[in-house]
Amino acid sequence: MKTKLFFITLIITTTMLSQTKELPYYELPEASKTFTAGTVAARQVDALGFRFYHATDGLTESDLVYKSSDSVRTTGETVKHIYELSIIVLNSTLKQENVKDTTVLDFEAQRSVTLNNLKQAADILRASEDISEFEIIFGSSKIPFWNNINGPIADSIWHCGQIASFRRITGNPISPKVNHFSGKVKQD
Repeated sequence: MKTKLFFITLIITTTMLSQTKELPYYELPEASKTFTAGTVAARQVDALGFRFYHATDGLTESDLVYKSSDSVRTTGETVKHIYELSIIVLNSTLKQENVKDTTVLDFEAQRSVTLNNLKQAADILRASEDISEFEIIFGSSKIPFWNNINGPIADSIWHCGQIASFRRITGNPISPKVNHFSGKVKQD
């Protein structure tokens, strides 16, 4: 538990110190020259980071409180859910147990920590020779890395689409300059 608290404090401190710095994933990083399990998994996390960056860039307070019906999360709650999923992915690559996170962060801090979690996880995966070592750990349960792909990563990508849809409904769509296929942003 002390390790988890230290880790959370470190993330928050790092986030606060780096808020004046550019966040990762404005554009996708250059693709790896080789195809390995690690580089492919990293690219999937990078793609999530790129989509999350632009789905959440410029969200307003009215965007954050929007929900399409009473039975769904608000956009802000969806951002928090993706933040929590990013912790699971990162903890897997750090080989750390997942414990309930009670840290309260505002939207900007959640966004920053999420993007940095994804970047760190992708960098670890990219350098890995064997991604099977990155299990999801809940207590004494160790779940294979496969579940990161169809679980937190795919779920987060799905939720980025929800955020993009919700912001179109609230009149604040993602910039048309964002090209999800190339991972680039068209310059003026």
